[in-house]
Amino acid sequence: MTIQMKHITTLITLLFIAVSYGQSVDTFVNKADTFFKTHIKNGRVDYKAIKNNPTTLNELTTLAKEVRVSKNNPKSYQAFWINAYNISVIKGIVENYPVKKPLDIKGFFDKITYELGGVKTTLNELENILLRKVFPQEARFHFVLVCAGLGCPPIINEAYTPGKLETQLQRQTTIALNNPNFIKVKGNKVQLSQIFEWYKADFTQNGNEIDYINTFRKEAIPTNAKVSYYPYDWTLNEVK
Repeated sequence: MTIQMKHITTLITLLFIAVSYGQSVDTFVNKADTFFKTHIKNGRVDYKAIKNNPTTLNELTTLAKEVRVSKNNPKSYQAFWINAYNISVIKGIVENYPVKKPLDIKGFFDKITYELGGVKTTLNELENILLRKVFPQEARFHFVLVCAGLGCPPIINEAYTPGKLETQLQRQTTIALNNPNFIKVKGNKVQLSQIFEWYKADFTQNGNEIDYINTFRKEAIPTNAKVSYYPYDWTLNEVK
């Protein structure tokens, strides 16, 4: 085989891999989108319906095992792992349903493992190692990763996609940080979700928490506002 033929063969192989890679992500995302549209209503999940017919959820988790994403393609990587997190949370709840809150399930975040994207991971490892550690400046993850509690920003009824990810991250963060039930402002005092307490370093990379929040606010919070944190609501985010 000539050098030129070897070069052509290599290019064809790489193209095949790229196409297969893209299809696997697209197939997963498209199926996830249909699943979310079917089972999520007003930021709440219909766990009972999924429990009664888990076929699509099981198909999604099987697909997620086979998907491979690269950090070199950050939008596909992030979109896959965000969706994989939210689906795995739902899977963990459904397998233990009925349940009043995720913390009632032993090891829900740090012991139960899921096979996703070619690795075995817990929810905590997915969030903190596969996403936050790889993209340490992206604090908006906290407004799209939904832990099944009402204290979380609401889960949306669509999948996160590589092509729309920037818009989706920006939109969901803006919605959360302008929600008076999430950011509670009263005069010169502001009560923040404990997300800001637990992940303070993520929100103070370029100032303080108020500086970060005001980047997304329609009505700015006074920069000298006294900050406190209200208790997290772990009540299950289920459709009633």
